[in-house]
Amino acid sequence: QVQLIESGGGLVQPGGSLRLSCAISGSIFGPSGMGWYRQAPGKQRELVAAISPTGIDKYPSATKGRFTISRDSARNTLYLQMDNLKTEDAAVYYCNKFPASDTDSWGQGTQVTVSS
Repeated sequence: QVQLIESGGGLVQPGGSLRLSCAISGSIFGPSGMGWYRQAPGKQRELVAAISPTGIDKYPSATKGRFTISRDSARNTLYLQMDNLKTEDAAVYYCNKFPASDTDSWGQGTQVTVSS
């Protein structure tokens, strides 16, 4: 069974930075694309960054140029560096394989709050 443990969230001012981490157990990390997702209150979960097994990353327009996803295969850990944070980035952030669906197993997520 896959376990996903997200950490690194917190309160940050607009323009600030945070680095999220995701410890991944199980067999999905090596052969799978991985992604970071977020869900704000009243909204659907959305993809914010994805990375292929070979390290090719991609981002939606909302996060491109501000977020950077990376993976450490030796540690089975996924990272998300978030810079120039905006109030609209506030959400619970999750990691999972990419693509993932609501029927997949999800972790608890980590809360990111962007406020002055």
